[in-house]
Amino acid sequence: MSRPRRYGRDIHGILLLDKPEGLSSNSALQKVKQLYNANHAGHTGTLDPLATGMLPICFGEATKFSRFLLNSNKLYRVIAKLGQRTDTSDATGQVVKHRPVHFTSTQLNAALNKFRGNLQQIPSMYSALKYQGKKLYEYARKGINVPRKSRHITVYQLQIIHWEQDTLELEIYCSKGTYIRTIIDDLGELLGCGAHVSYLRRLHVTPYPTERMVTLQHLQALLEQAQAQTIALNKLIDPLLIPIDSVVNHYPEINLSSSVASNIKQGRIVQVITMPTPGIVRITEGKERNFIGIGVVAHNGLLAPQRLVINYKSTLN
Repeated sequence: MSRPRRYGRDIHGILLLDKPEGLSSNSALQKVKQLYNANHAGHTGTLDPLATGMLPICFGEATKFSRFLLNSNKLYRVIAKLGQRTDTSDATGQVVKHRPVHFTSTQLNAALNKFRGNLQQIPSMYSALKYQGKKLYEYARKGINVPRKSRHITVYQLQIIHWEQDTLELEIYCSKGTYIRTIIDDLGELLGCGAHVSYLRRLHVTPYPTERMVTLQHLQALLEQAQAQTIALNKLIDPLLIPIDSVVNHYPEINLSSSVASNIKQGRIVQVITMPTPGIVRITEGKERNFIGIGVVAHNGLLAPQRLVINYKSTLN
């Protein structure tokens, strides 16, 4: 049976979408994929419809390195509504309990300190984690509670931005797999008043800063500009993409000659002359230092390919 014909473009790179509120991560992905007319794209690090902010969209060969973004640390700005606990731990759920807000700044700081550092967190039932092949929120919507294992997370920084009566604004810098809704729900219970997320924004995903984000409105404006000027849309939107190798730039580089790189591209293990610290390395080829993938260097100096790109040059800005 022949494969279905593809009508989109083979495009490679990463777009840092500023996801708007009210849109699911998948819906946002589909809108961007359609605008770029891309054959292959995926998002990393799901954001709830309530949440806004950085949602990296990986195109083409960039999807091979999406796990590095999934494993990245994240920075969030969150506003908690105090005095109300909801069944989803955010403003989209039903209020299940009202309680008065009575605590001091000393009590608040003491409570927040319990959420700093290395923690064990039990994910919310309203998460996309799977249990026996189904997402947890599918069970939750049917009123079914299933067992969940606690997960190790790290909260590197947690600071108060603003606190007034029943509103608490925090900034949280944390490791992968951290559920901000769960932190707010647990904090509300510790304070004795209950709480839920009323606003959540992901400010950045390491290594990408906030200012590199692009909104759907900006992409739509560029589409209208291209139509008005009768020019190809890709000339305006492709420069917004970040090169694939930006995901792994923090790893040491091994630059190979074309002849040695040819062996790596064929999946062979090669001996490297200049040996960095054993572990993951970024592999480039020739004087142009074209990115060809990542590999693992063993203690004996052998380099084994791990993830390779196909016919890609890092020409994006």
